[in-house]
Amino acid sequence: MEEPVLNSHNKEEYPPMHTAEHILNATMVRLFGCPRSRNAHIERKKSKCDYLLDQAPTDAQVAEIEKTVNEVITRNLDVTIEFVPLAEAGAIVDLSKLPEDVSQTLRIVRVGDYDACACIGAHVNNTSEIGTFKILSHDFENGRWRVRWKVTE
Repeated sequence: MEEPVLNSHNKEEYPPMHTAEHILNATMVRLFGCPRSRNAHIERKKSKCDYLLDQAPTDAQVAEIEKTVNEVITRNLDVTIEFVPLAEAGAIVDLSKLPEDVSQTLRIVRVGDYDACACIGAHVNNTSEIGTFKILSHDFENGRWRVRWKVTE
């Protein structure tokens, strides 16, 4: 099989943290019906994601987000990659964040049956490699909920 041509990637993610971001995004979509994070900063020590919400999550909802992400992590889900033609990818993933010059083949990353996302970053092979997800802090301003978090071994 010929190697697909993908857009270049200029970041070096920490795979456990980056894979946890996928799970956090899917959790936010499922619990709040909001879009995936539009602004994420993923680092080894701590990360942050911004979500567009009508109101700030309650303390109970924040605890539910953390609990849900950790439950998904402990399911030991395989993280798999498939290459899909751009014309077919819209049936699988949200294409709204893709750059204008996107390649004609997309790399779809699946976290078991929990999440599928077009992504060219680095990921773990199984969620058992992530560790424990912990929300450090969060704030809400003008419809933007920012959550800061980390994963620990």
